Amino acid sequence: MRATATELPMFPLGSTLLPGATLPLRIFEPRYIAMMDHCIGGEPRFGVVLIERGSEVGGGDVRTDAGVIAEIVDYRQSRGGTYSVFCQGSERIRVDEWLVDDPYPRARVSAWPDQPVAAADWETCRPQLQSAVGDLLNCIQTLAARSGRHVALPQVTDASLSPGEFTWATAGSMPITEADRYRALTAPDPISRAQLLIDAMRDAESALRFRMQ
Repeated sequence: MRATATELPMFPLGSTLLPGATLPLRIFEPRYIAMMDHCIGGEPRFGVVLIERGSEVGGGDVRTDAGVIAEIVDYRQSRGGTYSVFCQGSERIRVDEWLVDDPYPRARVSAWPDQPVAAADWETCRPQLQSAVGDLLNCIQTLAARSGRHVALPQVTDASLSPGEFTWATAGSMPITEADRYRALTAPDPISRAQLLIDAMRDAESALRFRMQ
């Protein structure tokens, strides 16, 4: 996306989409069916932001100004006109201006790339993040074993990824709160994001260990 503002159709959701994450959607509300008609007939992408207050259906919601572009990868349309859409998050965006919701939510947005980080700083930070991931997964596995349940653990992120890709993938795969996921989305750079994730996973681990007492 260019550095200047671009107008995009927008889809406010009750969960945070992150770059690289997948997003399946079932579209049945008339305004979003119109939006999908527009996207599929032209540029197959739209912006996704988190709803701060309110509902996904019916309008009247309060929306955050940080989001991600969702690229439409595949879709099916029913005879009744509803859509099943499979999307993937691409780049992070910042909403510069909300436009009138007619016939569907729209906004002028700008790309919001990560600030660069020094390679040496990332090499110091990454093992700390990997350690927090490993400790949380071990704790989940221990709790599941005690209760006799099988739990499918999240896949550990590939260490060969770039700092941005690594932190986005970690934020999307680990069992952290929606508030923590949104804070990760708005972090200015991968190291800041990694530190937020470390704190979030340590909190989650502490809560699980309390349950095991």
